[in-house]
Amino acid sequence: MDTGSWLVCQANVLGETVTDLLIVDGVITQMGTELSDENATVIDASHQIALPGLVDIHTHLREPGREDAETVETGTRAAAKGGYTAVFAMANSNPVADTAGVVEQVWGLGRAAGWTQVQPIGAVTVGLEGKNLSEIGAMAESRAQVRVFSDDGKCVHDPLLMRRALEYVKTFDGVVAQHAQEPRLTEDAQMNEGSVSADLGLAGWPAVAEESIIARDVLLAQHVGSRVHICHLSTKGSVELVRWAKQRGIDVTAEVTPHHLLLTDELVRTFDPVFKVNPPLRTDEDVAAVRAAVADGTIDVVGTDHAPHPREDKECEWSCAAMGMTGLETALSVVHHTLVETGAISWRDVARIMSQTPAQIGRLEGQGRPLEVGEPANIVLFDPAAVTTVDPEKHASKGRNSPYKGLTLPGSVRATFFKGHPVVLDGELMRPHPAAR
Repeated sequence: MDTGSWLVCQANVLGETVTDLLIVDGVITQMGTELSDENATVIDASHQIALPGLVDIHTHLREPGREDAETVETGTRAAAKGGYTAVFAMANSNPVADTAGVVEQVWGLGRAAGWTQVQPIGAVTVGLEGKNLSEIGAMAESRAQVRVFSDDGKCVHDPLLMRRALEYVKTFDGVVAQHAQEPRLTEDAQMNEGSVSADLGLAGWPAVAEESIIARDVLLAQHVGSRVHICHLSTKGSVELVRWAKQRGIDVTAEVTPHHLLLTDELVRTFDPVFKVNPPLRTDEDVAAVRAAVADGTIDVVGTDHAPHPREDKECEWSCAAMGMTGLETALSVVHHTLVETGAISWRDVARIMSQTPAQIGRLEGQGRPLEVGEPANIVLFDPAAVTTVDPEKHASKGRNSPYKGLTLPGSVRATFFKGHPVVLDGELMRPHPAAR
């Protein structure tokens, strides 16, 4: 279907080259200065950074089963507002995405919504119970063509099951994304184990619970010759383990969340459950380590771990509150604030860690492509000079559990083009892609 023509003027591509971009029928057809097309709608992108549409390797859309928390429709609207043109939907829905039928349902809901591409992640084990492998092959061969498998929210703690999963996904170039949490070391844990947990009298969540699983799984991946991805890495020790594994040539990738780039366990002193998350907020030393690891390439991607919850699951006492934070609509601003403004990375690096590499890890074609003539027009325009005070009540997500509420963050997504169609203009949602369905 014809998606029209758009002329984006004076965009600063990757913060390096100011150029015009002509988009015709979903493809970048021309780039240069003083372009013109009488049939095109003109958009002034002066002083805005143009990046490939963002790709989130780690999103919780909650549907099917927890539509009170989020739906594919509301979650992808939030993604579009955050500059994302593709999201990978985690498997911990109800029913769990452990069969071809469920992943095809999620895939179909994404197409029906039309705001971004939705790529389902399949569960590693049946019902996320860690006892038997799921229908991995059937999900890989389904219309959704699943290539990422994860029990996220739970760890695949049985080493034999983890080995078998790594062997299975290797046959079709898939990857197992591990939630690294040794369950016996985190029973009843409420926050990071350290001086703050001691002061507050809350059960601690030791760094070794994450690090021990990472150490085991990179060795299993080496033994099998398969790919493993570490979800939401959060500690200095985890960084060192992944760096060591990469130096040995092990096929491991790792992600960090925006909140682990910015927030620390000192915030738990407020006892505000919005700061309760899995893995927990860590120390200043850990935050410095993960930032440095993004800068040097040890950590490959930023994944939001967008985890919306109904108000009643968060507006309660700390011990009863659900774990998780929203993140899709604030991620690019947090990365800008913590890594770009500090000089740790460039905008080209932002494109790599938030678009190109996530798409590559998930083997997602048509996403994460460079902004060049002939490429799909998945584009985000970001105004780095804007200043935004975060108000979760204005978010497109159903979740109001943003840890950045009231915080002033730099930058604002001004436009998101999904397959050449502007789903966001002037920072506001427009209409879904007419042909994505």
